[in-house]
Amino acid sequence: MKEKLLRIWRWWRRPSRLALGTLLIAGFAGGIIFWGGFNTAMEMTNREQFCIGCHEMRNNVYQEYMQTVHYNNRSGVRATCPDCHVPHEWGPKMLRKLQASKEVYAKIFGLIDTPKKFEEHRIELARNEWRRMQNNNSQECRNCHNFDYMDFTAQKTVAAKMHSKAIEEGKTCIDCHKGIAHHLPDMKEQPNGF
Repeated sequence: MKEKLLRIWRWWRRPSRLALGTLLIAGFAGGIIFWGGFNTAMEMTNREQFCIGCHEMRNNVYQEYMQTVHYNNRSGVRATCPDCHVPHEWGPKMLRKLQASKEVYAKIFGLIDTPKKFEEHRIELARNEWRRMQNNNSQECRNCHNFDYMDFTAQKTVAAKMHSKAIEEGKTCIDCHKGIAHHLPDMKEQPNGF
């Protein structure tokens, strides 16, 4: 047995004309397999079913979301959890996945595992999300709602006025539209958008 292992080891270490080509082909194939598996895993975590797999989300914010226009509306267009909480672009998506590791930590250690605990942390969770959306100019909102394509004449007068003012002042969606898909936390210390 020892002799057989030594023979395999010597064969493996001996350079040959095919070694570099074999190494390149194996490396290329391995890279494709790794990338495909990695990308598939990332996409699996970008599904609503994955998001509500935790009872903290299913029993709290998902129940709120189901009562909004983003869940059920006359046009049948639905924005799911990842549509609003995960950027579409690859780089920002990976950064968001890294940031979500804090949420996994909270899940593992039971920081928000009951409705009472969730409510105690709601303002902190909301502020984190609002800050993220302000920092990226509400990119996830703008994937569907873009000022450039809004017909202000078809909007209610107040909405058209506020959207025009938001453009002038460089505001982003989350400055005014907090609580659009979830209940608002206690807002007594939170400034208004305008």
